[in-house]
Amino acid sequence: MIRLLIYIALVLILGFGFAWLADRPGSLSITWQGQLIEMSLMVAVSGIVGLIAIIMIGWWLIRTIVASPHLMSRYFRARKRDRGYQALSTGLIAAGAGDAATARKMTQRTMGLLSADQEPLIHLLDAQTDLIEGKNDSARAKFEAMVEDPETRELGLRGLYLEARRLGAMEAAQHYAEEAAEKAPHLPWAAEAALGFRSASGDWDDAIRLLEKQRVARVLAKVEADRKKAVLLTARAMQRLDGGEVAGARTDGVEANKLAPDLVPAALIAAQALYRENSLRKGSRILEKMWKSEPHPDVADAYIRARPGDSTHDRLKRAQKLEGFKRNHVEALYAVARAALDAQEFSLAREKAEAAVRVRASEGVFLLLADIEEAETGDQGRVRHWLAQAVRAPRDPAWTADGYVADHWAPVSPVTGKLDAFEWKVPVEQIAGPVEDADARHTNAEQALKSLPPLAASAPVVEEPVAPEPVIEIEPEPVPEDPPAEPEVAAEPEIEPAQEPAPEPKPEEPVKPDVSEAEVIEEPAVEKQDIVAETPPRVQETEPLANGKDAEPVAEPAATEVPVKPDVIETVEKEPAVEKAASEGETHIVTDAVGADKDKAREAAFLAKPPDDPGVKEGAEPEEPKSRFRLF
Repeated sequence: MIRLLIYIALVLILGFGFAWLADRPGSLSITWQGQLIEMSLMVAVSGIVGLIAIIMIGWWLIRTIVASPHLMSRYFRARKRDRGYQALSTGLIAAGAGDAATARKMTQRTMGLLSADQEPLIHLLDAQTDLIEGKNDSARAKFEAMVEDPETRELGLRGLYLEARRLGAMEAAQHYAEEAAEKAPHLPWAAEAALGFRSASGDWDDAIRLLEKQRVARVLAKVEADRKKAVLLTARAMQRLDGGEVAGARTDGVEANKLAPDLVPAALIAAQALYRENSLRKGSRILEKMWKSEPHPDVADAYIRARPGDSTHDRLKRAQKLEGFKRNHVEALYAVARAALDAQEFSLAREKAEAAVRVRASEGVFLLLADIEEAETGDQGRVRHWLAQAVRAPRDPAWTADGYVADHWAPVSPVTGKLDAFEWKVPVEQIAGPVEDADARHTNAEQALKSLPPLAASAPVVEEPVAPEPVIEIEPEPVPEDPPAEPEVAAEPEIEPAQEPAPEPKPEEPVKPDVSEAEVIEEPAVEKQDIVAETPPRVQETEPLANGKDAEPVAEPAATEVPVKPDVIETVEKEPAVEKAASEGETHIVTDAVGADKDKAREAAFLAKPPDDPGVKEGAEPEEPKSRFRLF
C-alpha cells in the first residue's frame, strides 16, 4: 500500500512538472563538436527522464541475472520449508485426533523436510505419536531429551508430568510439577499442580509461599489469589486449633475471614478460636455477619452452642436471635425448630418446622418433623407419615466436591486433590432409578401437611383393683388332655372316692372372686403358706408337710364352715396330676381367672357331691378351729 502511494506521488510530481514546463515554453541549444543542436525544453526534459528510466531498468536486469542462482536456491528452500511446516501441522492435528497412522506418516515426512534442531515441534510430534501407538517408554525418553534442551524444557516437564499422572505415579508427578513451578512460576498448570500437591500433603506453609510467588508473577487474578490464600489459611488454622495453638489459629482464621468474607469455614474457625479464648462477643459478631450474608446450618449450630454450659432454653433464645436476622429463611426456621425440640417446646418446634416445610420442603425438615412427632405424641402412624415424606423430598444441601459428599468441609478434594473444591450445594441425584416427573419428585408441602393422619385415640386404660392381699386358690396341675375331654372332667366328682386304692383327700378352699369379699381358709396342717400376688396365673409351691405319707388334711369343724354361694365359688377338680402332687405333700397356690361358662360347670359339679373329708383321726385331740380372716 505504501509503495502504491509512492508510485502515485511520483506520477503526480512528473505530471505536474511537465505541465509546468508546457506553460513556460523555451528552447535548448547544444553545440557539441562543431554541431549545433537545438530543441525545445520539453523534449530535453523528456529525454533526460527516459534516459534515467533506461538506466534503472538495465541495472535491475543485470542484478537479476547475477543473483539468479541464489534466488533459485532460496526459492526451493522456502518451498521445502513450507511443505515441512504443512506436514508438521497435519501431523499435530492427526496426533490430537488420535490418528496414529497419519501422525507417524507426517512425522517421517516432517523429519525429511525440516531439521529437528531448527524446529523443536518435531520432537513433540514424535513423542505424541509414540503415546498414541502405546510406546510409553519411547515417549518418556523423548520428553526427557526435551528437558535437557532449554528451549523445550517446560514442554518436556509437562509431558513427563502428564505421563506420570496417567500411570498413577503421584510422587513423580509432584516432582515434575515442583520443578516446573520453581523454574517457571508463571506456568499455570505447574503452579496449580504444585499447590495442589502441597495442600494434599498438609504442607500449608510451603503452599502459602508458592501462592505468593504466583501472585507476584501475576499468574492468578487478585480475587482468585485471595480466595486460595483464605482457603490455605483456614486449613492451617484448623490444624493449629486441633494442635492447641489457639492464638495462631485465631490469627489465621481472622485473616482468612477478611480475605474471603463469604467463606463459611473461615468464619467458623475464627469464631471457634475466639470462643477458646473466651472472646464470646467477637466470635458471635463474626458468625452474625456471616449469617446475615449467607445463612448456613453450621453457622447456626456454632452460634447456638457458643457456650458449652448453656441450657436448652438459652440455646433456644440464641436461635431465635438468629431468626431475627433472617426471618422466614428455611435455615433460621430449622435452627429454631431444632432448638425448641431440644428444649421440649413442642408447639414452637412444630410451628417453625411446618413453616420451614412451606418455604422449602426437604428431607431434613421432614425428618425433624418426625422427631418432633416421636417426642411429643409418640404416634407411630404420624411418624411414618413424615418419614414417607422425607423419602420423596429433595435432598438437603451438603459439602460436595467432584461428586463426593462429605459431612464437613475440607480444603482439598479427596477425589482429585484440587484446592477449594468443596461447594455447599444439593448433591447430584442418582443416575439410575425410577423416572419421575418434576411434580412427583418435588414434595408438595401443603399436601404433606394436610394429609397428616389424626392422632390415634388412646385406648382407655383399665386399672385393675389392687388388693392388699391376693386371692388364694388351690388349682390342679395342667393336664395335657384334648379340649373335648373337659365335660368329662366336670362330671368326674360323681365317682365315689371309696373305689380308689389309696384315697387321699384333697383340701379345697372355696374362694370368692371378689377381692373385697375374698375369704381364705387356713388349714391347720399347713404351717406357713407364701401368698404371692400375680396378674398372670402361675403356680407357687409351698413347703411340703413334715410327714407327707401320714399327714392328712384336717377339715374344719362344722361351726367354722363357710357357706357356699353357687355364683361365686370355684371348684377345684381332682386330676391324676393333683393326686400325685398331694401324695408328695405339695400344695399349689395359684390365682385363677376362668370364664363364666367354666365356672358354672364347676359349680354344678361341686354341688353334686359334698367335699371328701374323712374327719379327725381316732385318739387325736380335736384342734380348735382357727378363725378365718378376710382380705382387705
